[in-house]
Amino acid sequence: MKMLVEYLKLHRKAIGVYFLFALIFAVIFALWQLPVIPVLYGTVLGIFAAVIVCSRDYARFCKKHIQLQSMVEEIKVTDRHFPDADGQIEMDYQEVIRSLYEEKQKITNHMNYQYTDMIEYYTIWVHQIKTPISAMRLQLQGQESESSRELLEELQRIEQYVEMVLTYLRLDSGSTDYVLKKYDLDAIVRQAVRKYASQFIRKKIRLNYEPLSCEVLTDEKWLLFVIEQILSNALKYTRSGEIFITLEAPKTLCIRDTGIGIAPEDLPRIFEKGFTGYNGRSDKKASGIGLYLCRELRGRLNHTISVTSQVDGDGGPH
Repeated sequence: MKMLVEYLKLHRKAIGVYFLFALIFAVIFALWQLPVIPVLYGTVLGIFAAVIVCSRDYARFCKKHIQLQSMVEEIKVTDRHFPDADGQIEMDYQEVIRSLYEEKQKITNHMNYQYTDMIEYYTIWVHQIKTPISAMRLQLQGQESESSRELLEELQRIEQYVEMVLTYLRLDSGSTDYVLKKYDLDAIVRQAVRKYASQFIRKKIRLNYEPLSCEVLTDEKWLLFVIEQILSNALKYTRSGEIFITLEAPKTLCIRDTGIGIAPEDLPRIFEKGFTGYNGRSDKKASGIGLYLCRELRGRLNHTISVTSQVDGDGGPH
């Protein structure tokens, strides 16, 4: 019914002209006092012929509509398979679409080239920046002082931000840098704990870690990145107390802390890109990218992540 209404709308001028002519003839015949029956007879015959012609035209209209609907997705890939044009105007429209398609392809190819070039540049940059970081780490590790330990933690934070940059850039690159297989979850968690061991010691935060004794189908590198981000946040917002790492049924890794907690109004948005919330605004250093990357990566790994919290209370990501 909707298609018929659209068809009638499209041809409303021709339909209106037809009935206008019929009315003109009827008025002329009436003024000349001629029989009206011939006019009505001619009008009926005209309507009958119009119905036959319009039925065939309506069938072509529906067929063309279906073809154009199927092209909605195809036009993203190719500009071929246009339905036959009815007249010069439709040919002109198709030519406009082809021109736009070619221009879009040029822009897409140019953007893909620039994006690939940028990824390659930052990949090289990440590897280059790690060299001076490693050199500074070696120099600081040879010194035993509070300031050197603080500088080592700042270096660790720089390394974390560098990895975040690279991970962020790779999210939309279509990269298949995922190796999915079964890993020992304890081995992955211990890597993250060792990385932040110095912060646990310096901040005098106790770690309650129970062996997980669990295997997971995942990508070790990216799951480690997610766990490190969550553990880093737990350490950042826990001034004193404990951090718990446990396994709950069914195979749910739980990282809890006794930190400052998250405001209830911030909880629904903490995985949004760039969202820092009340704690982030207080900290002044939060980027709002870490948990966003965790959410994006867990989707690619087919994992789930959630957070429960209360202000100045126990809580944490799952």
